[in-house]
Amino acid sequence: ALKSSVVNRAATKVAVAPRLRSVAAARVSRKASVQVCNAVVHDFNTASFEKELVQFADSEEYIVRGGRDKFPALVTAFKGIKNIGVIGWGSQAPAQAQNLRDSLDAAGMTDVKVSIGLRKTSPSWQEAEQVGFSTENNTLGEVYDVVADSDFVLLLIADGAQAKLYPRLLAAMKPGATLGLSHGFLLGVMKNDGVDFRKDINVVLVAPKGMGPSVRRLYEQGKTVNGAGINCSFAIHQDATGNAADVAIGWAIAVGAPFAFPTTLESEYKSDIYGERCVLLGAVHGMVEALFRRYVRQGMSEEEAFKQSVESITGPISKTISTQGMLAVYKAFSGEDQKTFEKAYMASFQPAMDICMEIYDDVASGNEIKSVVQAVSRFEKYPMGKIDGTHMWKVGEAVRAKRVESEIPLNPFTAGVYVATMMATVETLRINNHPFSEICNESIIEAVDSLNPYMHARGVAFMVDNCSYTARLGSRKWAPRFDYILDQQAFTAIDLGSELDTEVLAMFKTHPVHAALATCSSMRPSVDIFVGGVDSNEGVGAGKARTEFRSN
Repeated sequence: ALKSSVVNRAATKVAVAPRLRSVAAARVSRKASVQVCNAVVHDFNTASFEKELVQFADSEEYIVRGGRDKFPALVTAFKGIKNIGVIGWGSQAPAQAQNLRDSLDAAGMTDVKVSIGLRKTSPSWQEAEQVGFSTENNTLGEVYDVVADSDFVLLLIADGAQAKLYPRLLAAMKPGATLGLSHGFLLGVMKNDGVDFRKDINVVLVAPKGMGPSVRRLYEQGKTVNGAGINCSFAIHQDATGNAADVAIGWAIAVGAPFAFPTTLESEYKSDIYGERCVLLGAVHGMVEALFRRYVRQGMSEEEAFKQSVESITGPISKTISTQGMLAVYKAFSGEDQKTFEKAYMASFQPAMDICMEIYDDVASGNEIKSVVQAVSRFEKYPMGKIDGTHMWKVGEAVRAKRVESEIPLNPFTAGVYVATMMATVETLRINNHPFSEICNESIIEAVDSLNPYMHARGVAFMVDNCSYTARLGSRKWAPRFDYILDQQAFTAIDLGSELDTEVLAMFKTHPVHAALATCSSMRPSVDIFVGGVDSNEGVGAGKARTEFRSN
């Protein structure tokens, strides 16, 4: 089971290079060393997989490493599971269902069936059929029939629908079955409602740190290199059968996680709902609109302004952070360009922190969850509108059509604003005691390795609207707030020549997240995600990324 504990921070911190080591080696070295790291917060027991102790900056955390060579362990991890029911067909369900099916096949587990549960009137029914799920082979059926027949139920319907339907869904499950969630949202809803899960079922979480289409795309790309994919957090909220940890970790391995790290349902929904409203989606959307307007006001052509804002972030800035970290972006500049980065960073960090802290408080209090549930209830009358129809994004279409990747600029002002907002997202999670594995994945890796590549391919809607309803709503709600505060406070401070806070720049240069991110990068697969633009179907189509979006 997953054990969470409140730890006292050690007075002595160790400064060493990032390292990975087996549990056995860790025990030996601890006996011989007087150096102390922050205590492990989340521990778990697994009979099917090897856990490793990893140092993230000044703290140690357990993780499980993935890869296709781990698929044989799925036989023991999923012992007793014959029917896996994937409920829904939104952002995550198509990817996870197909990845599970492929992984079980690769493991020789032909006796384990993956089925999809949908309303028969659902427009997704036909799409599920297009990727091989059908009533003829008993892998496609009505929601409650699939739930009742499954030993392992992956509840991947929209968060708003979960809030409405969870009493009936939980009641339909077999005693001793496992409920799998990919978001802790339902726990937040149930806490608001004052209820708990049934005690005779397992409740686990596996949350890929990327939208569903990227989970599928990287899994497909990784088949020839022992796996590539999206890192996952996992949690064991309730262990009724004694093997819930193996089921959860097996699920993470089967959907393609390069490494999986433990969390709790509460920590996951706080960091996830928060992160997608900040630098992952909402903040980057608002930021690029503010930057585009600023550059046009300064005399740039509209196409050049788009290149210097959006293209700079989704191109060289993201690629540098992905492989070398945030400090490498800063160090790529010299002279006046480095001073420009510094001014943009110092002016932007505090305004971004203001909004980030507000978002975190709204998520932690349950207010943001209530907002999502209320918005979903209005969809029939007020569906979500489009977000890429404005003039700026039409300019972007022309820019992408003529793009030469090697000529995309690394703009120092854009980089300073973006990195400052990313660091504000990081620092808010650190202040609220999230572990570095979660911080790095929810604030940095998901942005540059999963989400930004989709905006790079086809624009902001292709990124935002291939995510969950919760993420899409959050991006629409908070993007204007980041746009406003950066324009009104950060850019104004620079233009007025106001005194800037040099301490925030010093904190950036020495922040422990850089060492933690280096550890994550050492476990990064060699494969970079590739998604086709408007002239390509790579990663697009049935069971993959969508180009048409709906909200009801």
